[in-house]
Amino acid sequence: MPEADPSKIKEKVRRLPPKPGVYLMKDRLGTILYVGKAKNLKKRVSTYFQPSRSRLEHPKIRALVTMIRDFEVIEVKSESEAILLEGKLIKEWKPRYNTDFTDDKRFPLVRVDLATEIPGFRLVRNRTDDRSRYFGPFAHAGPLRRALNELRRRFGVVLGDASPVKLPDGRYRLYDDVRGELYGFSNEVTVEEYRERVEQACGFLDGKAREWLEELKKEMETAAEKRRFEKAAELRDIIVALEKTLLKTRKFARDPLRAPGPEADLEDLGATLALDGPPERIECFDISHISGTYSVASMVQFANGRPEKAQYRRYKIRSFEGNDDFRAMEEVVGRRYRRLAGEGKPLPDLVVIDGGRGQVTAALKAFFVLDLIPPPLIGLAKREETILFPDERPSLNLPASSPSLRLLQRVRDEAHRFANTFNAELRSRRIRESILDDFPGLGQKRKQALMAHFRSLNRLKRATPEEIAEVDGIGPLSAARLHGFLNSRTPETED
Repeated sequence: MPEADPSKIKEKVRRLPPKPGVYLMKDRLGTILYVGKAKNLKKRVSTYFQPSRSRLEHPKIRALVTMIRDFEVIEVKSESEAILLEGKLIKEWKPRYNTDFTDDKRFPLVRVDLATEIPGFRLVRNRTDDRSRYFGPFAHAGPLRRALNELRRRFGVVLGDASPVKLPDGRYRLYDDVRGELYGFSNEVTVEEYRERVEQACGFLDGKAREWLEELKKEMETAAEKRRFEKAAELRDIIVALEKTLLKTRKFARDPLRAPGPEADLEDLGATLALDGPPERIECFDISHISGTYSVASMVQFANGRPEKAQYRRYKIRSFEGNDDFRAMEEVVGRRYRRLAGEGKPLPDLVVIDGGRGQVTAALKAFFVLDLIPPPLIGLAKREETILFPDERPSLNLPASSPSLRLLQRVRDEAHRFANTFNAELRSRRIRESILDDFPGLGQKRKQALMAHFRSLNRLKRATPEEIAEVDGIGPLSAARLHGFLNSRTPETED
């Protein structure tokens, strides 16, 4: 096996950005060996190519490092996005040096059955009831059981071992006898009284979950720094699932048994932004980079506060090559509303731009170029969740509990998710097609002829040597060799 070119690798590492993202380590045939996420791509990837450290590695890691001949990176906007994208790529490619990216079913959760008048707090392993509220998953069952006992002691709620009995006067007896675990709380309560206890207990458990999340993140970073990849991956699985659960808790109002509708959030947002009314149709734009080489964009639409996925759009940047978020934003906003104006369709009630002052100005410029009166338009800068206006109004920072901010975050996060999905699809397509570059003697012209004939690498892989030989410029011997090469090196993918 030929050695990697150290100078080439070193130069490629030197050009990496000090930003969060995902990296893909590849062997000499372009096969993905390992997918990892990084808070700082430049710092993280460089550790793989430091000889002084490689001697200290586990044998499995030493084996990985010796096989690396190239790498690619996908830059994202935050560490949490890197975690999600890493999981998607691991699931898709199943690299031999990655631990399987599993779901959270093996980790304990706390379920609160909201369908009952007297909800109990129960430790479970699976999500089975959509009408229940879940907390977790958590890394260890022992501390979680202790937390449940603390809930009973602090707030007088029942756990899974209770069978509340309804009394003739409409109240409930929580336990058959006056249990010491309630620590002075009344054993006989009305539904309203008990609901207040549940609300307080949920708030406590939510805070406990966030406290554990921060501890898990620190533990994961420590494991990653020590190159304990399997431990870091296990912790990452828990963190991803826990973050999803915490995101869902934003949907609950003060009464944990009843979730607010989006109408109230829309009313609040309309008043906060001084609009003529609730913004029934919101469109949000996000720019994403593919491996630091070129940009793509997404547009998502929310109708009456809910995702309208049939109206989602994604864009490849056409007007230039490279990375320029401002030019990219101007292009995609212009393309979107040039089309709507040409079709005689109304503009949205609110346009949200993911980014700061520069992106907002670029979006506004697109309307001026089209000679269109822009609808209400704002930017949402992620670092401080600052709302920016295109006019002289000062920027606005809302409290985390604000319904307006929560709605804007849902819209923005959905645009991120959609952009990252497109990002990953394009990256995967480029990686698959780049495998043909590693087949000896296959020039660009014949590569294009093959892809034009079969439309996808997977169809080419399933073709017989005789079918491959039907392509102009591909002889029977080359067809047989290419067939064997593809079926020994490329993973199964969707067409």
